[in-house]
Amino acid sequence: MSTHYVIRSFDRADPEVISGLRNAGVATVHEAYGRRGLMDPGIRPIQTDHAVAGSAVTVLCPPGDNMMIHAALEVVQPGDLLVVTTTSPSTDGMFGDLLATSLMAQGGVGLVIEAGVRDTSVLRSMGFPVWSRAIHSQGTVKATAGSVNVPIVCADAAVEPGDVVVADDDGVVVVSRSDASKTLDAANARLEKETATRENLESGALSLDFYGFRGRLEDLGVSWVDNQEDL
Repeated sequence: MSTHYVIRSFDRADPEVISGLRNAGVATVHEAYGRRGLMDPGIRPIQTDHAVAGSAVTVLCPPGDNMMIHAALEVVQPGDLLVVTTTSPSTDGMFGDLLATSLMAQGGVGLVIEAGVRDTSVLRSMGFPVWSRAIHSQGTVKATAGSVNVPIVCADAAVEPGDVVVADDDGVVVVSRSDASKTLDAANARLEKETATRENLESGALSLDFYGFRGRLEDLGVSWVDNQEDL
């Protein structure tokens, strides 16, 4: 029996929910999701001022072998985001402008990869957003089987096919498909609260008093004095 699979179909979150999570941003979504789902900070954008969200198409590759990325392109639907990891650590350049061209043609919105990418200047000029572990010109082979649309762990975050992946300048966060709608509700409530807080801060209120931190510091033994001579 085969131990490697390309699973063609999976359930996706509502596109409006995905769009809302993208607009909320990684930091807000991470907080709204109970500070869960964040990929480690080694996964960095190769560009700035891009924010995307999409349904995860997961790819599990052997290190230095990108054949399963080619296989994954067949199952990508518009709005999907490719999430790639390797069975052991790798920084090889597993993805470049030709794969990006194909992924964009299928409607893919971006790539998150726990390995390397190359052709970064071209990728930026194409407007194709990428978050990667490394930038590395080292090429890959196409010789070993892996799987597409199986559960993976990418940069310390568990990812199931169809989970919502949100990525921007602050990093990448993964929200379980089943939790996506309620996480968006929590994110929107957080944004509304932050709007009110911002108005208070703009009026000159100090966060020290606005959040009640002054009393907390006093409880921790902090005292205010005018100068060193008063110590």
